[in-house]
Amino acid sequence: MVNLIIKNLKEIEEGPRAVVESLCKEKSEFYQELFKKYSKDLTLEVIINKSASTYTISASLDLKSKKVLVAEEDKNAVKAATRLFNEFKKVVKRQYELERKDYEYKRKR
Repeated sequence: MVNLIIKNLKEIEEGPRAVVESLCKEKSEFYQELFKKYSKDLTLEVIINKSASTYTISASLDLKSKKVLVAEEDKNAVKAATRLFNEFKKVVKRQYELERKDYEYKRKR
């Protein structure tokens, strides 16, 4: 089971806030499906910080082997969140495959 925690969502203006929140929920459902048979309950934590005119959005997921953490910065919160989740998906899948040791198995021809 993957729980979603979004911190400091109120730092984003009203318009993009709903888009970022729906993007987080959509990605949470993706990770829910990916880790369906995972033995540990996971928490997807998204933290939003605004300093001056840039948004820093970071996401973390604590797997069995290590904690995966990715952060992105941009002036537009939606662009930062989109890029963040694209990169985060790659990193989480790679770490999950390492945990499962998918690299050791090859299909026989």
